[in-house]
Amino acid sequence: MDSCLKAIWILRSQRVVFGAAQLLWFGALISELTNQKEVTAWTYNYSIKAYPWNYSRAFCQKHFTDLVAIQNKNEIAHLNEVIPYYSSYYWIGIRKINNKWTWVGTKKALTEEAENWADNEPNNKRNNQDCVEIYIKSLSAPGKWNDEPCGKRKRALCYTASCHDMSCSKQGDCIETIGNYTCSCHPGFHGPECEYVRECGEFGLPQHVFMNCSHPLGHFSFNSQCTLHCAEGYELNGPSQLKCLASGIWTQKPPQCVAVQCQHLEAPDNGTMDCVHPLAAFAYGSRCSFECQPGYRIRGLDTLHCIGPGQWTAPLPTCEALACEPLESPDHGSMECSPSSRAFQYNSRCSFHCTEGFLLRGADVVWCADLGQWTAPAPMCQAVQCQDLPAPHRAQVNCSHPSGSFRYQSVCSFTCEEGSLLVGEGELRCLATGHWSAAPPECQAVTCSPLLSPQNGTMTCTRPFGESSYKATCQFICEEGFSLSGPERLDCTPSGQWTGSPPRCEAIKCPELHINKPTVMNCSNPWGNFSYGSTCTFHCPEGHLLNGSARAACQENGHWSATTPTCQEGPLTVQEALTYFGGAVASTIGLVMGGTLLALLRKRLRKKDDGKCPLNPQSHLGTYGVFTNAAFDPNP
Repeated sequence: MDSCLKAIWILRSQRVVFGAAQLLWFGALISELTNQKEVTAWTYNYSIKAYPWNYSRAFCQKHFTDLVAIQNKNEIAHLNEVIPYYSSYYWIGIRKINNKWTWVGTKKALTEEAENWADNEPNNKRNNQDCVEIYIKSLSAPGKWNDEPCGKRKRALCYTASCHDMSCSKQGDCIETIGNYTCSCHPGFHGPECEYVRECGEFGLPQHVFMNCSHPLGHFSFNSQCTLHCAEGYELNGPSQLKCLASGIWTQKPPQCVAVQCQHLEAPDNGTMDCVHPLAAFAYGSRCSFECQPGYRIRGLDTLHCIGPGQWTAPLPTCEALACEPLESPDHGSMECSPSSRAFQYNSRCSFHCTEGFLLRGADVVWCADLGQWTAPAPMCQAVQCQDLPAPHRAQVNCSHPSGSFRYQSVCSFTCEEGSLLVGEGELRCLATGHWSAAPPECQAVTCSPLLSPQNGTMTCTRPFGESSYKATCQFICEEGFSLSGPERLDCTPSGQWTGSPPRCEAIKCPELHINKPTVMNCSNPWGNFSYGSTCTFHCPEGHLLNGSARAACQENGHWSATTPTCQEGPLTVQEALTYFGGAVASTIGLVMGGTLLALLRKRLRKKDDGKCPLNPQSHLGTYGVFTNAAFDPNP
């Protein structure tokens, strides 16, 4: 038995000898110390005080390694032998985690082979029995396990591991044993401390094979890995990667490199193929050229190469019948093709025609040649050209050109400026013959027929457009004694017509004169019967006397200068004679007697106070032979 352990046991057995003070001192000292049992490699330890499970584990982790992790039955027997009895027993490093019993130090689940439960345990009595105690030196179940609530106080059974970081060269698992440890080497390693690595050895490379290797543990040793590939134009026949196994054997034999094979090719329909194969038929480096028969052309590349990935540089070409770009009938024309107007294949022929009014510009026949091109561009149908139409003087032209400027179907309409008249067709059309439907029209100045001043009147005109009479205005005025018959004003309209007929100046009419028999009336009418300027004279037959004026004239106001006289029968007085012999006789007598007669009349007038006038109001004093009967006074 270890001396330290014996000392503790001596203290426990002799505790009754010491006094209370000594026991308290020893108890305080022991509470700070732990008892331990050392084996050559692995040391077991336990606490003098009892603690709950969590505190017990913390105690072991602080002073040692952890709560003891039991690895086999021999270890249990050894612990039961060397660890002293304690009534509350000892906590070990097993706990229920996620409802599984687990070694807390290694985090590994407890296996059935390692279980050492007492009979009818674990029973989870009163629940929450998640921690495990070991019955050290139990009479009924020595070294057996029991599940207990983790809050109970028990001694901590600890261990100090003998394995360290460099144990087993870090290439194996260090296994604690009683009094020592052993190394369980990882695969690929061997030796007491796992210090040696398994070697696979180098291998030879076939032709055209290249290799890249990594040796993390030694040249061509365990975990060495080699990647293999082929030269360009070759491909692997076998594995692309080899690895050295823990057994010292490579995973596979090295691969072979064979020439890359491309798909076998055949000549296209209506064509030929010529190939060169430097390595093998249709293998890497092979080159094939293609040609087509006459009337066909290659669609695709005419030469293909077999390249590294085992593919041709392009798809197999085809020989397609030569065809030219599709043609369409020209606008305003037609197209006829043989053998068909759909395929437009090699040797196709197309002819073109234009409709009326259009001329063909270009070749009238084209052929699809051996290069897939037409012998000439497609023609066009161009409208027939008519001569340009300049705008006539004083005219405006408005044209529409559906087929081009002044070409077939062009329509031009003409309008004249104000004051001008269109002479000719107002609309011209370009005909299919290339001629206009009529000669271009002209715009002539509007003129109305000349006007003359009316007889016995005057005319005054204004002409804003000069020589042209368009918008000319003429005013008419008649002389005194004449009145206007017709419009006072005439305007020259855009149509070249006056707004009315020219007026006339007609003599003013006086009332028609009527006489009673036997009065005789003679009239002169220079401007019409009983019109202004008409003069009528009156006389009576022999034996009658003229009672009234012997002459009456139609005046400018339409009134006669005297009323119609009458003829009376009887002798004539001097006055009546004078009156009767008016005219030349009266004038002659008047010249002789005028002075005396006028003097007598004036004297007579001075004596009269009745207001009567002896002279006709219409007579002219001093004119002889124009006295009327009113001048005669039968009662002087």
